[in-house]
Amino acid sequence: QLQASGGGLVESGGSLTLSCVVSGINLSIYPMGWFRQAPGKEREFAATITWKGSGTYYADSVKGRFTITRDNAKGTIYLQMNSLKPEDTAVYYCAAGKRYATGPQLRRGAMDYWGKGTQVTVSS
Repeated sequence: QLQASGGGLVESGGSLTLSCVVSGINLSIYPMGWFRQAPGKEREFAATITWKGSGTYYADSVKGRFTITRDNAKGTIYLQMNSLKPEDTAVYYCAAGKRYATGPQLRRGAMDYWGKGTQVTVSS
């Protein structure tokens, strides 16, 4: 199971940190990702991280503002979100990627497990 938390209401320019606690699977062997879905829009990729945490990749829309990290010992991944904008408003989902998927495949949603989302709302 993947359980995301940390969402909420924040003013434009503010920060939030999302957490995703992973149980029931060996987190340390999976690449992980954060995706988001805004009202009326399709789900989109936000960030991914390799299973060791040595490599990260970000959507252009969040690059320089969001940081994905992981703590395999704690079974948790994080998404630090700074300089939030109203267009960041969405439900954010964490996911465990298919182990042998390529980076582009992961960014297109090649995930084995999805968590329930957490709502992030950024007011202008």
